[in-house]
Amino acid sequence: MHGGWRVTREDAIDDRRGRLTDHKLLARLFAYALRYKPTLLVSLVTMGLYTATVVAAPLIILKAVDQAIEERSVSGLTFWAIIFFVTAAINYLTHYVHQVTMARVSQDLLVSLRGDLFNHLQNLSMSFYDKVEMGRIMSRIQNDVHQIQEFLSQLAITLGDLLTIGVIVAVMIFIDWKLAIITLSVVPLLVIMAGYWQIYSWPRFMRVRRALAIVNGNLQENISGMRVIQSLNREDENLHQFDELNRNHLKATLSGSRFSSALLPGVEVLTGIAMGLVIIFGGLMVLNGDLMVGVVVAFALYIQRFFEPIRNLTMQYTMVQRAMTSAAHIFELMDVKPEVAQIPDAPVMPVLKGELAFENVSFHYTPGVDVLRGIDLQIKQGETVAVVGATGAGKTTLSSLILRLYDVTGGRITVDGQDIRQIDRSSLVAQIGTVIQEPFLFSGSIKDNIRFSHSQVTDEQIVNAAKVVGVDSFIRRMDGGYDAPVDERGGNLSAGQRQLIALARALVFDPKIIILDEATASVDSYTEMIMQKSLGDVLRDRTALIIAHRLSTVRSADRIIVMDQGRIVEEGNHSELLDLQGVYSKLYRMSFENTGALNGCKIDDQSRT
Repeated sequence: MHGGWRVTREDAIDDRRGRLTDHKLLARLFAYALRYKPTLLVSLVTMGLYTATVVAAPLIILKAVDQAIEERSVSGLTFWAIIFFVTAAINYLTHYVHQVTMARVSQDLLVSLRGDLFNHLQNLSMSFYDKVEMGRIMSRIQNDVHQIQEFLSQLAITLGDLLTIGVIVAVMIFIDWKLAIITLSVVPLLVIMAGYWQIYSWPRFMRVRRALAIVNGNLQENISGMRVIQSLNREDENLHQFDELNRNHLKATLSGSRFSSALLPGVEVLTGIAMGLVIIFGGLMVLNGDLMVGVVVAFALYIQRFFEPIRNLTMQYTMVQRAMTSAAHIFELMDVKPEVAQIPDAPVMPVLKGELAFENVSFHYTPGVDVLRGIDLQIKQGETVAVVGATGAGKTTLSSLILRLYDVTGGRITVDGQDIRQIDRSSLVAQIGTVIQEPFLFSGSIKDNIRFSHSQVTDEQIVNAAKVVGVDSFIRRMDGGYDAPVDERGGNLSAGQRQLIALARALVFDPKIIILDEATASVDSYTEMIMQKSLGDVLRDRTALIIAHRLSTVRSADRIIVMDQGRIVEEGNHSELLDLQGVYSKLYRMSFENTGALNGCKIDDQSRT
């Protein structure tokens, strides 16, 4: 294990600044918000009304000072006081409605974004998951979505602050443009300071996100490999490695915090300067008779209201930048195109007969390193074909190509005479039963795991499938029977029990093609015996491709394909291949010598009993 990261497309995501700018990211987030137009419209209208009440308060005070107090009019003072109270009530009501509706929009947006991201991840090709480490993906789903959630929760306040700033500037210019220009002369300094901060804060936030992704990746890797770690007594080394990565994240975070902390004091200084300009120049204008006292009072209040949202934005700016970084990560991930692309309006695969053909098929995971070379293989309807070979011969790749987890890089694969690249993938895969070496069971009941993606399957079909594979009696002994809970990954079941349930899952919808990919490689001898006994019923009237490491499981196959270094080197039944005294005979002898099955007997005699 290691704490490093492969150089992948994910690293390009970390350096995407020039391609996905903040305004583009906000535009894409806003496109999600437009899905909820009625609620969004109510929120925007109430935000406008709320801003109007915020801006109106100093104007009311201005009128009260200039008209009521200076003229010593009690009735006038009472009138403006009532207006002020009404404005305050409207302020409260509109603020409340705006906050509630914007919170609803932001949460709905988040649900849509998370759902789209999950759906996109399900549709990405396996080649993507081969290249990108799981910790990076989990960081996108968990940490980056959480950062956007924090941003959206503050979005209502942020939008209100921005609108308030704009309206205050307009009102100040309307009241007295000369004093407004003098007072707002500090704004260019604020813009320069914020621009500088934004430019130099971005790489710091990127380092924080990258360091966190590395920590998550290391944590994910260690948890997944905990059995190996404890078995090999590597806890201390892994703790040291994790501590180093954790401290790197701490250093990056502290560096970002020190830089971001410098912005707010600068805003406070500019606030004081602006207030001083109002007092000096506003006071002189009053003394010269150019202004009323109420105007200066109003400007002083507006300065406070102008810089208050700026202070809020400053405190939120770090969060906004983190959210933009996270949004960039998420949208870059969502922009990844599946390498296994489906043609538009691809026809649905009709009910399968079960004929399979590989026509001069070649394939590579890495360009220039072929895993399969010129594979020509015809599998008839109802035929059982086993594929054997040493590790790395390309056996499992055959099953992956049939399921279109990858696309061939040369030649083609046909099912019932149709190129699988020209038909709807889901309609094809839905008719193929597959059992892999390490079956994955999901949290839920045993019944749910056997039915899985075939919701139309009845309880009776589930029981029948379990009986065929020999797991029915075990299930009935469990507390709850077919409704018994299954832990995550099937952790409360043995490897053999998980494999038998997976075999029932592959059989329950009566597929015409079934693929057993090293299905008995990791099970005990007893479970293998149960599976061998049930295979006759499982494979009857079906086209079967059995990929095997244990050669004892393939002797009854109609045909055995022997692969070596990505090519088919031998083909025939068990007896024919032994007579060749070639690769198969060598593999067979080695297999039984390793298991002690020969016991001094001649392989030719043993194999024909």
